Amino acid sequence: MSDSKKLIYAGKAKDVFETENSDEVIVDFRDDITAGDGAKKDNLQGKGHCNSLISSKLFEVLEENNINTQYIKLIKTGSMLSKKLDMIPLEVIARNIATGSLLKRFPFEKNQKLDPPIIQMDYKNDEYHDPMLNDEISIALGIATQKELDEIKKITLKINEVLSKFLKEKGILLVDFKLEFGKDKDGNIVLGDEISPDTCRYWDINTLETLDKDSFRQGQENVMDIYEQVCGMIVDEEDAKRWKI
Repeated sequence: MSDSKKLIYAGKAKDVFETENSDEVIVDFRDDITAGDGAKKDNLQGKGHCNSLISSKLFEVLEENNINTQYIKLIKTGSMLSKKLDMIPLEVIARNIATGSLLKRFPFEKNQKLDPPIIQMDYKNDEYHDPMLNDEISIALGIATQKELDEIKKITLKINEVLSKFLKEKGILLVDFKLEFGKDKDGNIVLGDEISPDTCRYWDINTLETLDKDSFRQGQENVMDIYEQVCGMIVDEEDAKRWKI
């Protein structure tokens, strides 16, 4: 469907295309996988398929809990119809457990539970390597107002609560995750991008085994098996029939 449409944006693992409706876009999930600011790259057949299904399901769960997302529907596996947003150049990270870069930057104990969760905001800019921001810098750069930053934090905490509960029921521990927000045509702040093993840390709730892109960062050979496992845990038979997978 997107083949004949104009490409609006090409990211590291997704392409965004225009549609006949100026307020809607098509988000195509590619099989590319990257780490370390794109320094490490590969192509995993089926990854885009899995991430589109996982993201669609989690967006639907959030919508059911009155969280406004850009998701409209899954057109086919790999392609989502979404609301067009003016993206805010922030990466909003919610952390429930201390791991990853947090341990490199601060003296937390490994796997320390963070209660309340930490909300971290980074400037989404490859040239500056996505540095961490505080509210004052965000405001000074004109990225967002204090009111908008407060709203983004409030929405992120609610998303964390909803997804943590949902994923726990699926046998998955939500360790941390990255969100991106944008504004719709009416100026409302809306959740965009994706929610998948590319943007989240998922651990098996019993074994604490890695179920996300960390497997690629660590050089494991079964990365695609892990993505398919997570997809099977999150997307049930009813979803599969509904989406005609």
